[in-house]
Amino acid sequence: MKRIALTSVLAVSTGLATFAQTTPPAPAAKSAAAPGAIFPKGERAPAQNFTGEVHVYPLVKDEPAFNCTSSSVSFSPGARSNWHRHPAGQILMVTGGVGYYQEKGQPVRLLRQGEVVKARPGVEHWHGASPRQAMTHIALNVNTEQGVVTWGRAVTDQEYNSYK
Repeated sequence: MKRIALTSVLAVSTGLATFAQTTPPAPAAKSAAAPGAIFPKGERAPAQNFTGEVHVYPLVKDEPAFNCTSSSVSFSPGARSNWHRHPAGQILMVTGGVGYYQEKGQPVRLLRQGEVVKARPGVEHWHGASPRQAMTHIALNVNTEQGVVTWGRAVTDQEYNSYK
């Protein structure tokens, strides 16, 4: 009996493995994430606040119980935010790629997957992808009862290209 059961299990397992290798995957949902991405791409970010192609996928919408918003933000190579500030600060968690972050008066900082940036309350800054590689991060805006963001001017090419 045990030998027959084991033979049956092996036959079924081999059949399933063959099926998995030869059957194409089901088509991905329209809002599915790109290969390697954690979250879907989302909607195109407003051009008046960004240079280049940027997409935003909301994760947590603002509600009084949490006083925060969170989004996954995907920057194409060379894309970046305008200068801006957050009344209560912002936390950025890089989930993929290589990017830049700069605070007013400081040098441009290189960001890689797994890094976390804490933009202090009211500190003017910008962030985006490096020139040759895309970057995705989760943006967490905290204490939104104080306000979320105040947008400034576009980052100049000279500012963007000042990374050393």
